[in-house]
Amino acid sequence: MSQHNPLPRVRTSRRTVLAAAAGLGLAAGIPLAGRAYSQDGPVPEPLKVPEAVGAGGSISSVDPYASDIGLQVLKSGGNAVDAVLAAAAALGVTEPFSSGIGGGGFFVFHHARSGHTWTINGREKAPRSFTETSLTDESGAALDFDTVVTSGLSVGVPGTLSTWALAAKRFGSRKLAELLEPAIDLARRGFVVDQNYHDHIASNADRFAKFQASADLFLPGGEVPEVGSTFRNPDLAQTYQRLQRRGEQEFHFGSIANAIIAEAQRPTTVEGVSVLPGQMTATDLRRYRAVVQDATHSRYEGHDVYGMDVPSSGGIAVGQILNLIEAYAERTGQALAELDEVDYLHRFSEASATAFADRNRWVGDVDGVPVEELLSEGFARERAGLFDPDRAQPRPIPFGFPDGDYEDEPGEGGRQDEPYEGPHTTHLNAADRWGNVVSYTLTIEQTGGSAITVPGHGFLLNNELTDFNFVPLTEGVPDPNLPGPGKQPRSSMSPTIIIKDGEPVLSCGTPGGATIITSVAQIILGHLSRGLPLVEAIAAPRLSSRNAGAEGADLGLASSEVGAGLTALGHQLSSSDWIGNASGLDLDRRRTHAAAETVRGGGGAARVERPIGR
Repeated sequence: MSQHNPLPRVRTSRRTVLAAAAGLGLAAGIPLAGRAYSQDGPVPEPLKVPEAVGAGGSISSVDPYASDIGLQVLKSGGNAVDAVLAAAAALGVTEPFSSGIGGGGFFVFHHARSGHTWTINGREKAPRSFTETSLTDESGAALDFDTVVTSGLSVGVPGTLSTWALAAKRFGSRKLAELLEPAIDLARRGFVVDQNYHDHIASNADRFAKFQASADLFLPGGEVPEVGSTFRNPDLAQTYQRLQRRGEQEFHFGSIANAIIAEAQRPTTVEGVSVLPGQMTATDLRRYRAVVQDATHSRYEGHDVYGMDVPSSGGIAVGQILNLIEAYAERTGQALAELDEVDYLHRFSEASATAFADRNRWVGDVDGVPVEELLSEGFARERAGLFDPDRAQPRPIPFGFPDGDYEDEPGEGGRQDEPYEGPHTTHLNAADRWGNVVSYTLTIEQTGGSAITVPGHGFLLNNELTDFNFVPLTEGVPDPNLPGPGKQPRSSMSPTIIIKDGEPVLSCGTPGGATIITSVAQIILGHLSRGLPLVEAIAAPRLSSRNAGAEGADLGLASSEVGAGLTALGHQLSSSDWIGNASGLDLDRRRTHAAAETVRGGGGAARVERPIGR
């Protein structure tokens, strides 16, 4: 692959970027009168708008500050990559419990001029000292999960900053140093605490209180910040400024690197608290680099679906779910659009559980993952042989054999339980006036990550190594997701871009741990096959069947008539308050619909460059 930047660069000064961000406090793209970005005092709270319709560039995310910053970059002539990077840096300020430079993520980029879709793998890595037994005790039993999470042992080598640097260099039109400027000002001036931010701190208060730097930052005076108060993070502003001056090398070799290593190895706890030490070394951090990869590719109803390859399972599992839905339609003679809601969700549940059975057995950061076969129509047809339109299959569904031989009776493997995966990340989408599109999911794993803030630097470290299976999932069955030296834990993050006839039509993604896969697939099906506007496909109650006994159901689905119908088919539903916090873009040449949540997480923030009525 060529190493030159495929997009023409638009060089801008720091002053230009500051001026471009002068609209913080925007409501659906309209600046509030008299709000100058460079003024002192806290940044006013922008509006959360779940849908924006218009032309030109667009962006959608969970956070209005991030969306407003990204929108202003688009308005000033930046491309989709520039907008997402500036917005992601802002999320490190306003959503630090799910993102930030202490974590990692996956970046999917569609380049309009070449028609190619690339991805960047910025997933965290295990230290080189890690082995298959690093998360077990002397007897070989798994260590206590909660003990590992809130400790240095859970911290993987971060990849977010490397992702930003690579994306800016290869695909952006502006320097990363310039794109950090709005987030620096936001961290310095402060932002308005909303209910979601308050609740995230409250739910992690006991963990944050174990570490002095986390307590000082997130629990000032020993209290959870009140809704409506101003939250500032001057340490993070200074960290971003060091990165502006010294670049990526500062993160891997400089003072930031030294602080990360010291804190991961020997976390600074309050008096009377001790936690497990970490194994990350300076060499591990120095050697880390994000890499450009080809995307996974599958077809669904005439669309090209692009997602994230290994070590993510997202692109594979989402593609397999869509393949299975088509195979069910072929077997039954009924397309998805013809079904009532019960039968639709029954098919969706069966496809999801089947895909998870195969994902858990075959997908991880190991050699020989049969990606092409898992995404093949032949394998989907073989696996669809288990489908009963009138009855749910007993869970867990056995895994299949993606071996290329699909003419004989399908073989069935063992039945495996669902491994645990933390439920929180965050997601961004952006498109520009030239047709370039980015779908980017980033994370520090569970809400609050390891709970360890790097002293004097204002960001949390991830707990990504708990995404490994501590011990083999099933005795006697090879497990592709055991820890190992330099290995990346399997992920469910599923940033997705969908193309039809060479043109991008959809970008979407969500947080939610393993529920990411089911949420993204359900949004795609709701929009493309069930005819829902994207904002309604995102807002619809979600079902998350991950091949365990109970299936997650949110927003009252379990207690509804539809839930009763699913129960009658043999599904076991478990009520959740809400699953995921999605966002997306419905794209065409004439009009763009940027969409985000209407209720989950307090709603999201959709923005378009030139708003118009429906």
